[in-house]
Amino acid sequence: MWQWRDFGAVWRRRTATTGGAVLIGLVALAFAASADKAMEAFEFVLARWPYAPLVLTPAAYAAIVWITRRFAPEARGSGIPQVIAGSHNAASEANARLTSLRTAAFKFVLTILALAAGGSVGREGPTVQISAALMEGMHRLFRVPLTAAVTIAGGAAGVSAAFNTPLAGVAFAIEELASAYEQRLALLVMAAVMISGLVSLGIAGDYLYFGAVHDVLSIKAAIMIAPVAGVLGGIGGGLFSRAMLWFTASEWHPVAAVRSRPILWAAAAGLVIALIGVFGANLTWGTGYSVARSIIEGGSEPLWFGPAKFATTLLTALSGIPGGIFAPSLSAGTGLGQVLTAIFPDEPVGAVVVLGMIAYFVGVVRAPLTAVLIVSEMTDGHKLILPLFATAIIADGVSALVCKERLYHGLSRGFRDRSQQPPADAH
Repeated sequence: MWQWRDFGAVWRRRTATTGGAVLIGLVALAFAASADKAMEAFEFVLARWPYAPLVLTPAAYAAIVWITRRFAPEARGSGIPQVIAGSHNAASEANARLTSLRTAAFKFVLTILALAAGGSVGREGPTVQISAALMEGMHRLFRVPLTAAVTIAGGAAGVSAAFNTPLAGVAFAIEELASAYEQRLALLVMAAVMISGLVSLGIAGDYLYFGAVHDVLSIKAAIMIAPVAGVLGGIGGGLFSRAMLWFTASEWHPVAAVRSRPILWAAAAGLVIALIGVFGANLTWGTGYSVARSIIEGGSEPLWFGPAKFATTLLTALSGIPGGIFAPSLSAGTGLGQVLTAIFPDEPVGAVVVLGMIAYFVGVVRAPLTAVLIVSEMTDGHKLILPLFATAIIADGVSALVCKERLYHGLSRGFRDRSQQPPADAH
């Protein structure tokens, strides 16, 4: 009798994982399509009423923050810190709210609304939180006990489905979501990410938002460019992370006063973002993918695009609206890459820009292996894999000097179940 019960438990777990991974792939595709439609809607408004964002964006930021705080406070921000926090004690009632289906539904809708208002947000981080909620929901449906492995597998499957890169999902689980390597965790993650990634890839095809980069760099060029890109990207990304963590934890009275008025602060942040967008040639809205692709393909964009995208993404992240920083950070990184093309004018533009992109991206997220896999897949830049790795490793080290704590792990403390918080002297 025991063997039959054990057999049933195994197959319930496998069915829950498989069903969850397929559902994650389908929802990720729907989320991506909705995000694209939202940005098209904003561009439609912008084309007819160029100054409308001066009212629309701050009003939308304020309304989204009010809705988030009133109905789903666990949906604010990227979504990755929530999954990290939730994985520490999946059975906790407080942590369960971080990855509940209700929270996921609000995350989906509010991120789309942010993009429809021109918000400098991405959908990839929110996909991680939504996917963790879907995987946990499927396991509850099949009466399979929730563990950290289930939460992590769902989040990793979200990365796989969002970028159509199964290997990046596995790498992200190990680098960001899991604090320790376990055989059971690895098997669950690999199964979930492969299925969700194949579903997304099979329906949507390759994720080439930046176009294909087939440029190559000589060894001499790579040795010169990778350290420069890594240092500059590490400093820029580290400063972004340091500013984020400082603002969320600082007890300095002016900062605390701003945080105590979240609706007003969101409106003010939205107004500044709108001013930058309207008077900045409309380059900084949304994910920034179209501008980034233009830069990679050799287009002539203003050199201030990178700093402007840095500012709008930082303000958006600090405003408290739901939305990710993956896509805007990749776009801001192309701004750094454009600066590098001026320093190395004789080298292939696409290759140099991609090194700048990965340097800044790693500086922010501090997940070099994941970043290399994502960027190489998004640009079809497999010929640049060694320069990408070198640049990512340098950027990671430099960023750690600028901001010792990794961004997502630092932000996850604000979502931790208080009963699971480590002692203050352990930080």
